Amino acid sequence: MESASDHNGRQSLSSKDFNRLSQFIYEELGIKMPEAKKTMLEARLQKRLRTLGIPTFAEYCEFLFSDQGMEEEIIQMIDLVTTNKTDFFREPEHFDYLLDRVLPEWENRHQGKKLMVWSAGCSSGEEPYTLAMVLSEFGEMCPGFRFEILATDISSRVLEKAKVAVYDEERVIPVPANLKRKYLLRSKDRANPRVRIVPELRDRVCFRRLNFMDGDFGMREQLDIIFCRNVIIYFDRKTQERLLNHFYTHMAPGSHIFMGHSETLSGLNVPLTAVHPTVYRKLR
Repeated sequence: MESASDHNGRQSLSSKDFNRLSQFIYEELGIKMPEAKKTMLEARLQKRLRTLGIPTFAEYCEFLFSDQGMEEEIIQMIDLVTTNKTDFFREPEHFDYLLDRVLPEWENRHQGKKLMVWSAGCSSGEEPYTLAMVLSEFGEMCPGFRFEILATDISSRVLEKAKVAVYDEERVIPVPANLKRKYLLRSKDRANPRVRIVPELRDRVCFRRLNFMDGDFGMREQLDIIFCRNVIIYFDRKTQERLLNHFYTHMAPGSHIFMGHSETLSGLNVPLTAVHPTVYRKLR
């Protein structure tokens, strides 16, 4: 069985096995995995090999693509290869624009209707809980305002963390002081300073595992706001265009989608109009 190891005796990933894994990752997740990411993939999978007691990457691939591996190991592998970088109030100008422009206009047009929000690629929950804080603050100014947040990610591991909603205190540094007092519960153990999102906010967010490559997102209602930031950069342009057009079919007329600061719709055939830096709107 093909195998290789470096001068420290650690197993290394052969080109054959890397190509097999990268092709699967692209077909199943839409994530491009060029040769330059071989070392990264190898490093992330090393720990998994030790946990399973599998000595070589070649044997790991044989297990992964077996019937048992497809049932038991695929989710574990997906958790390892997906990147989960997020912060509270990341790219804060988006939340300013949401609060100052998008929400007042939406409330004027849809009084009495529930606002439907999707945090797509929510990672460990910082983004949807930030949204819940911002929307709750807006609701205090607009009696009767109602909202629902769906938060999805492909990684089961980060979704479990998001549901628990406990964070190291240093993670919540970007949260304004007045919102910390209202929406965060501090641990009594000051040797291990942590906070937890208050139950009222946790109850406003529904977490669900979702793979963007699956045919049906399972959305019952049309969405008014989508936050999909720093997610599509991992896909090639063809996949980005297909995915954004799929989003479009789930967006209500006049709805908004917020993208990451390094993402653009330029050159993509998607019927959305730019209304603010990295914010786009479905006109009808």
